[in-house]
Amino acid sequence: MIWNTGRIFNILFWEVSLDKLIIKGGNRLTGTVEISGAKNAALPLMAASLLAAGEHALHRIPDLKDITTMGAMLADFGAVYAFDKNSVSLDCSSITHHEAPYERVSTMRASVLVLGPLVARLGKAKVSLPGGCAIGARPINLHLMGLEKMGATIELESGYVLAEARKLKGASIYFDTPTVTGTENIMMAATLAEGTTLIENAAREPEIVDLANALISMGARITGAGESIIEIDGVSSLKPLDYTIIPDRIEAGTFMTIAGITNGDITLRNCISEHLDAVINKLADSGITVDPVEGGLRAIGPSQLNPVNTRTMPYPGFPTDMQAQFMALMSVAVGTSVISEKIFENRFMHVAELRRMGADITTEDGTATVRGVRTLTGAPLMATDLRASASLIVAALRAEGETEIHRIYHLDRGYEHIEEKLAKIGADIRRERE
Repeated sequence: MIWNTGRIFNILFWEVSLDKLIIKGGNRLTGTVEISGAKNAALPLMAASLLAAGEHALHRIPDLKDITTMGAMLADFGAVYAFDKNSVSLDCSSITHHEAPYERVSTMRASVLVLGPLVARLGKAKVSLPGGCAIGARPINLHLMGLEKMGATIELESGYVLAEARKLKGASIYFDTPTVTGTENIMMAATLAEGTTLIENAAREPEIVDLANALISMGARITGAGESIIEIDGVSSLKPLDYTIIPDRIEAGTFMTIAGITNGDITLRNCISEHLDAVINKLADSGITVDPVEGGLRAIGPSQLNPVNTRTMPYPGFPTDMQAQFMALMSVAVGTSVISEKIFENRFMHVAELRRMGADITTEDGTATVRGVRTLTGAPLMATDLRASASLIVAALRAEGETEIHRIYHLDRGYEHIEEKLAKIGADIRRERE
């Protein structure tokens, strides 16, 4: 079904899920899981559709609330949006509006990705400062610095960013720290700028490479994606997208930890091992066997988990989006693990909930010391953010007794039908209304 405006989503936007998950732990999970497309690849590609008039088609798009939110925002701008069977169609022939309101942006940080494309195509954008998971301050100053260097005038007014440029110009832009959405925003804006743009100390995540490949398929001239320096030669126009996104490496990593904590044997279809090197190495140190199979990977959990120290880092280091799940895994390892979170300052909010299950974890200055316990115990839990929600599921699948996880609307932002996938491989899990 196609919506010509975003009005229908205004009702859905404010509808917070009152669902909870009820999990009875202790089952050994075995079977095959199909990994969904990557949300963090889909969202920038949806934003990139603003760069070109015409009908765009994106495939392997996960059925998630963040996808609905981005689709609603694009409809606000004048796009015609539809989602059907994991494909998105977008007709961006008539983009007439340039404002991304607070009601949209406040729930999803990736909404800021429309800033660069709007300025590049329309010459102006008004975007609310972003929200999303409450895992720490994630300012967009580097995005704004990059656009200013390309000739845009930037004003901050009542919680909104106002950016204008008659025509963006190529520039040399250095990021003090790698920023994924900042790299994506500037890369998209630069495709239609006059001249050449260099992004130095660029983020190197697979989702950056996927966006670059998609933009190249539209006619953009980009080299260096996946490296620390990206070069973009601006072109006068781009053609519509028809593109299939990469699989979700964080979902794949989450199911690997589930295999580990349940002494399971799970085959993951449609995943790319090269995107998970740092995760696979740490899981191997813990005793989990991860082997390539046709079309994916097979993860086999040990009878006893080894303690492992790790530190989150920008890609290709260990991802911050796997830290919470890895902590749940280490909570039942035989020995003590030290986990350092160096990306987001508030990303230990799951610790209190894991302690409610009997985990022995202490934190200080961005470092968690995890002393493995023999068993966890089911308890009523409250999800605080997307990856914290996943970590509670990982722990609950091992715990003795029944666990209730409340406020799972966070989970629905980033994991496609996870309870259905888990049930198919032997988990005792169900979703209920509160």
